[in-house]
Amino acid sequence: MSRPGDDLQVPPGPGLPTGLSVPAAELTERFSRSPGPGGQSVNTADSRVELVYDVRASSALSPAQRDRALRNLAGRLVDGSVVVVASEHRSQHRNRVAARERLAGLLRTALAPPPPARRPTKPTRGSQRRRLESKRQRAQTKSLRGRVRGE
Repeated sequence: MSRPGDDLQVPPGPGLPTGLSVPAAELTERFSRSPGPGGQSVNTADSRVELVYDVRASSALSPAQRDRALRNLAGRLVDGSVVVVASEHRSQHRNRVAARERLAGLLRTALAPPPPARRPTKPTRGSQRRRLESKRQRAQTKSLRGRVRGE
């Protein structure tokens, strides 16, 4: 877990064998009043946190990682930057930590390589036999529902 003010540490995972360290200078934090929990005379402090990370201008990512992140985060980007908001806690510090954790998770999933394509397999001989047997059984059941003819 990275503390507010420090570099953002993204743990190792798929696509990030050694993890990732985003310099604190590339992260921008904005604070505002939070609509979160509390009663009378609370949330008068600026406890809501918006964490902004410019993916396009980041020096922490290699060109291949940057392309993958831009492609996978396309729906969340605003002018090449991703914005993460945290306002669930009453404390500004806890919201800052939550926003950093959320951004780290977002980057980890965005930088993961796509899963391998599914390779279709043939149905097994037993499954083919069972399917044809059930079809024969169903056909026989339906044929017995016909009109009864007297001999």
